Amino acid sequence: MNIVADAEHHVHGEIDQLLSACTRCGKCVDVCPVVPYGAASGADSRAVVADVLQLLGENRASGAAASAWMHGCNGCGDCIEACPEGVNPRKMLMLANMRDAAIESRTPQLFRRMARSIKLMIAMQLLPQDYARLFTPSRPRKTDLVFYTGCNALRTPNLMFNTLYILDALELDYEVVGGPSSCCGVIASKWEGELPVGGRVTAHTLKRFGDFEAEKVLNWCPTCDLHLNETMAGFRPRGYDFDHVTAYLLERADELRRRFVRGIPRRVVLHAHHGMPEVGRNVEALLRSIPDLQVVETVLESSYTCGGSGCSRSPQLQAVEHAHLLDRVRATRADALVTLYHGCHMAFIGHEKPGGFEVVNFTDLLAEALGQPPRPDRLKQLRHLEDWKLIVREAQPWLLRNGVRVDSDWLERYGAEIFSVAEFRGGLDCLASEAPPGRTPDAIQNPSIPKGSA
Repeated sequence: MNIVADAEHHVHGEIDQLLSACTRCGKCVDVCPVVPYGAASGADSRAVVADVLQLLGENRASGAAASAWMHGCNGCGDCIEACPEGVNPRKMLMLANMRDAAIESRTPQLFRRMARSIKLMIAMQLLPQDYARLFTPSRPRKTDLVFYTGCNALRTPNLMFNTLYILDALELDYEVVGGPSSCCGVIASKWEGELPVGGRVTAHTLKRFGDFEAEKVLNWCPTCDLHLNETMAGFRPRGYDFDHVTAYLLERADELRRRFVRGIPRRVVLHAHHGMPEVGRNVEALLRSIPDLQVVETVLESSYTCGGSGCSRSPQLQAVEHAHLLDRVRATRADALVTLYHGCHMAFIGHEKPGGFEVVNFTDLLAEALGQPPRPDRLKQLRHLEDWKLIVREAQPWLLRNGVRVDSDWLERYGAEIFSVAEFRGGLDCLASEAPPGRTPDAIQNPSIPKGSA
């Protein structure tokens, strides 16, 4: 069976199981935190579920309430425990999003826009040798571990290099895999509705992992985790463990603790997510092992991550929960807000103000405790300039060093959209393949994309 048919066969099988197991009781809708903020509010929960299942089974567009529930899903996972039949409604909604996007995608050409946006953002932050390490695919070799960055995490390259330093401090043998050339496939499958393409991309990346003959793949991106470990679980055989990097670090916590050379006398609030609680628990345990560091509170948000695939799917709920988090940081008089993922970091660095709390990532604190100054947060530095003329003036030398030539007026016009990851909201037409001649910079026309992925 070829990969295209294999992907379609796999998804059809998963849908058939859902249709058979689900009793349309509606309890998943009843507990969903995004429902009160959309068109599904007040709707018959049984009818909402039935409408989603009709989309899955008959490939027909869903009604307004079901569509709002499906597109607003922030991945919190509350529905999983609520289901009396052991169905995973979060997975059901991911598959329904695939079906709906195949009828009409709300974000056409998303992969191209995303890949070009990532390339621009990392070229504004890294020197050429570091840019190459993250963006250029590693040659397969036998190694103990693979560190998988995913795609969008490269927008915050300082977090990736902090993580690499932590792995180096543990004297581990590993290789880095990630970027658009090793996408997990969620963009094509879920967002663009191109399951055959998504299947090829997923298979390509899983094969790359296998080519390194590693025992473990240490994942960073929560969206990759959901897509590969939940939505497409069982799609291809694997000869390695796939888990979040924080789980591995927690396994080596005693060794990390012995290598800490510096205490960090700070009071911090940790931002975590209910949709992947184990990652928040891992990070809290790691932070509590740092001498002198006090975790005064962990604030759980209902989604599984910040950003376009998570809390931004329900903007009103996101605003409520983010405001609550910032209030807790101020109320506890914490020195810092500690972020979990790249999406979280991008969401909150703009809230850092002089004289107030700092926004740092957990990898900053681990690196510092190990005696390594954290990687400079170039994205934060650029964001804090606020004036896009100043940002472009600061970024142009970095872009040129990396061989990326972009017209300054063009970057001033679209830079804010690029920094806000607007392509996941249907924006950044300027980076789509059909953009008018002269609007898309030549240097970002052709990012590294696996064959057949877009």
